[in-house]
Amino acid sequence: MWALLVLIGAASVSAHLQDLSFDGQKVFRVIPQNDEQVEILNFLASIMEVDFWQPDSVTLVRPKMQVDFRIEAEKSFDVEDLLKESGMEYQVLIDNLQAALDAQFDSKARSASHSYEKYNNWDTIAAWTADIAAQNPDLVSRSVIGETYEGRPMYLLKMGKSGSNKKAIFIDCGFHAREWISPAFCQWFVKEAVETYGKDTVMTTLLDKLDFYVLPVVNIDGYIYTWTNDRMWRKTRSKNAGSVCLGTDPNRNFDAGWCTAGASKLPCASTYCGSAPESEKETKALADFIREHLSTIKAYLTIHSYSQLLLFPYAYTYNLPPDYQELNSIARAAAKELASLHNTKYTYGPSASTIYLAAGGSDDWAYDQGIKYSFTLELRDTGRYGFLLPESQIKPTCEETLLAVKYIANYVLEHLY
Repeated sequence: MWALLVLIGAASVSAHLQDLSFDGQKVFRVIPQNDEQVEILNFLASIMEVDFWQPDSVTLVRPKMQVDFRIEAEKSFDVEDLLKESGMEYQVLIDNLQAALDAQFDSKARSASHSYEKYNNWDTIAAWTADIAAQNPDLVSRSVIGETYEGRPMYLLKMGKSGSNKKAIFIDCGFHAREWISPAFCQWFVKEAVETYGKDTVMTTLLDKLDFYVLPVVNIDGYIYTWTNDRMWRKTRSKNAGSVCLGTDPNRNFDAGWCTAGASKLPCASTYCGSAPESEKETKALADFIREHLSTIKAYLTIHSYSQLLLFPYAYTYNLPPDYQELNSIARAAAKELASLHNTKYTYGPSASTIYLAAGGSDDWAYDQGIKYSFTLELRDTGRYGFLLPESQIKPTCEETLLAVKYIANYVLEHLY
């Protein structure tokens, strides 16, 4: 078997960015049963480019864990032979990534106009932030909280009826560039707020009594890159000193157990923690804004994909947070609320024990800043489409997620501290 691995490795160092068609690339799901099989995956990752979808990195793989990863077309048959030979349980989740990628776009006729039921590129989203604020001046205002590495303004929408000493909930989307369903939810949430204010009693009460800060895309440079160059890009686009590899994982870049477990010190890794906490302009802008508004922000919700999870601190340690009982009961109830619409099952719990250790996350950081109600939602699905969720699933995904978010927001309103 090791001879086979060495053969696979020899051919794999070619520059992989010259042709970014995903034709023939496969996404495998394996469940290593023991340490030896975990070791095989580690070796595989050391000799060729393996893009880990779940967990984020080979270093997090443990026996009996479900592991999804993407392999280049010319290696996929060798990898399949290796999995068979090692006796590892596996299935091919996506047989041809390019076909799955094309299939995300349900309508072949793409118009430049904004739509809540399709994936919008950054220019469309940026224009939408201006439009939605202009059309709803009594409910929505837009500001700029910073700029990205490549110099783009980071737009923040503030929603709520004007009032004195209102508390707030902060929601962000688009930390990881390839998780397209995430920004789609932030847009949907804003739409629902402005369309149902005055009609839906819960939403009306929430907007009367609370403010919502919505950051539609955190990692704008990376998001644009997934539209123009590499649909599978995850990180920011900043240059790293002494490395040809670009980007930092913005959700490993916060000062919460920074760069310990589940984050990498290697600039080429997809979970690279950056040169220091908040080294990225995007994470610094977000953190600065929250620090400036700590007296009012009472909940922090960050939206990711995929795997249908509702998580709360901690991710950087197995220690339970002081508010464990309360956060767990909120998560349980919110997951139940979410499932009530389309019967979509979510797993909930503290990040480290529910999935794996991952240091430097924004939710842990927000919690450690004193924002008690801090949650991460990992939206659909559980791997059939992974990061390439078809547009036909945007509406049902956002509808059910909205129920969970409204539940949490309403709970926060009734338990202000």
